[in-house]
Amino acid sequence: MTTKNLLVELFVEELPPKALKKLGDAFASVLADQLKVQGLAAADAVVTPFASPRRLAVHVTGVAAKAADKAVSQKLMPVSVGLTADGQPTPALLKRLAGLGAGASAVSGLKRAMDGRAEALFFDSVQPGVDLAEGLQKALHEAIAKLPIPKVMTYQLETDCEQPGWSSVHFVRPAHGLVALHGADVVPVKALGLTAGNTTHGHRFEAAMDPVLLADADAYAATLAKDGAVIASFAERKAEIARQLAAAAAQIGGGCQPIEDDALLDEVTALVERPNVLTCQFEPEFLAVPQECLILTMKANQKYFPLLDAAGKLTNKFLVVSNISPADASAVIGGNERVVRPRLADAKFFFDQDRKKTLESRVEGLGKVVYHNKLGTQGERVERVRAIARAIGQQLGGDALAQSADTAARLAKTDLLTDMVGEFPELQGIMGGYYARHDGLGDDIAFAIEDHYKPRFAGDELPRTVTGVVVALADKLETLVGMFGIGNLPTGDKDPFALRRHALGVIRMLVEKDLPLALTALLAGALPAFGDKISDATPALADFIYDRLRGYIDSELIFPAAPIEGAAAGNTGTTVSAGYSSNEVDAVLALRPQRLADVAQRLQAVRAFAALPEAPALAAANKRIGNILKKSEGEGAAVNPALFAEPAEKDLYAAMQATVPAASAKFDAGDYTASLQALAALRTPVDAFFDGVMVNADDPALKANRLGLLKALHEAMNRVADLSRLAA
Repeated sequence: MTTKNLLVELFVEELPPKALKKLGDAFASVLADQLKVQGLAAADAVVTPFASPRRLAVHVTGVAAKAADKAVSQKLMPVSVGLTADGQPTPALLKRLAGLGAGASAVSGLKRAMDGRAEALFFDSVQPGVDLAEGLQKALHEAIAKLPIPKVMTYQLETDCEQPGWSSVHFVRPAHGLVALHGADVVPVKALGLTAGNTTHGHRFEAAMDPVLLADADAYAATLAKDGAVIASFAERKAEIARQLAAAAAQIGGGCQPIEDDALLDEVTALVERPNVLTCQFEPEFLAVPQECLILTMKANQKYFPLLDAAGKLTNKFLVVSNISPADASAVIGGNERVVRPRLADAKFFFDQDRKKTLESRVEGLGKVVYHNKLGTQGERVERVRAIARAIGQQLGGDALAQSADTAARLAKTDLLTDMVGEFPELQGIMGGYYARHDGLGDDIAFAIEDHYKPRFAGDELPRTVTGVVVALADKLETLVGMFGIGNLPTGDKDPFALRRHALGVIRMLVEKDLPLALTALLAGALPAFGDKISDATPALADFIYDRLRGYIDSELIFPAAPIEGAAAGNTGTTVSAGYSSNEVDAVLALRPQRLADVAQRLQAVRAFAALPEAPALAAANKRIGNILKKSEGEGAAVNPALFAEPAEKDLYAAMQATVPAASAKFDAGDYTASLQALAALRTPVDAFFDGVMVNADDPALKANRLGLLKALHEAMNRVADLSRLAA
């Protein structure tokens, strides 16, 4: 069967830039998958997506003009239903065959085969392969229907002359052209009121010709680049922009680098068809404004790339990605410089105005800002965060830390009332830090205010100081305990208050900062701050946090625990790394370890224990002991050596006396690996006990004594982890 490469393009008006890459990938993958399902393209066909501001396209290799015929075996009905006792077809069978286009003569060709417990009739036929025009029409319809369109537009399209009038079309943007080329041949398909051809359109202003004639499917990208002045591939265009940005920064010198922002790069890639990077600048006096403000306004409002010097400080130069390449770019450069100047002036005005009022003077205003109708105002929320922060600070560092945390918590939300944060909500916390320094509050309070939202996203850095950690913990705990307390839980993919992110933030701070805080006590300690506004949902919240902890452990990231500057407790930290088996994680989390910073050491200890030759037998014995104790709940007594009747129970007791104290001492010292490994010596006496001792003895005293021995053994074995979870 001969094959040719296929090219399909939808030419449309400017597509939403933030959705372009996703639209292009979806269009290509769905259309290609549909061709493969219909047998028109091989499973290993190479699929190349194209997406530019005004087009979605896909190139598929090795597409057949007609799919191969396919043998099909269809189950009709049970033999008992389709044939009479003497083997004649029933009316039901004849009707079914007629529906398949076969007559009574096909009865003799039916096959019998077992289908479950009954014998059934099967009809074998050859299904003709679909031709490309029909198959591509179906694939194109599916690709359009399944596009992840953020918002559908409705527009009117004039119908053909046979039925004059107008029809409504629903699509992401008005479509104006359709290309479908199988090699050099046009495939006669239709979509969105358009008929496929072999011409498209290039750059609005710089195309060498219009329309652009495509010789064949393989000439698409090269022809568009040459005659249409368009880089059709999203990936190639993105790489070209990155190359030009780096080259422009290098030309400026001084170690300048464009700011790294992949989302901005994707958005700009979706805005231009043939990128041309230009260097612009603004007045140096604007650099007196915090660079976060200037960077945000240039990125968010203008889609510019600010330039940073070698030290990471903002310069007064920025890069613009233009969609045109004039011989003299001075007008384009001057226009962009004029556009950005009012934006920077606004930022400077907001900054100057905000500093006329202290953060302290804004505290009262938080009482007029509604936080949640069931949880009160931001002012009430601040009081709750303060109470939680004081308690945590007292536990971690005494009165001094409690006082600094209280001060930072009182002021942390005040920048919500500033003009700058009103204009740029993304700067909340950051601007509070700047204004705190201006008010003379010092770096410790300023850092805590700036950092109390951290971590804001997966992989974000944690607060830099112990005060910041305390306030960030308090802020996240207030949100979690409050939202769970009013029943406002995340469901499915909906999490409007980012409770999953807050829970992960709590986990990361407890683990990576190696905080000596018990989770249950931490949650319970936050409850009193709410008074009677909420119910106690901390058990459900604890379950939620342990579920997030599992995901944190299972992630492929490695999180090194960093010590806190000025912390009164905690060691230098450990590492939680990916790669633990589900059994190992289950074993540790089954005990609900209260100090999450210990989870890493517990996991390492369990992994080391699981590698011992004694581990499988001890894990199986532990599981058996657990089952026995569950069935005998409430029974058992303190172990009395005088009641031992069998040598095996005496030997086990003696082995425990020699082993358990040392294992417990290692556990108390935090050496979980040594604690578990010490228990390996119990394998032989444990095996002997189960081989030679009847636990459920007829004598109640003997039975209770043996259950007491097993209970003591079970507790000793499961201090680090539930070893029964390691049993196969």
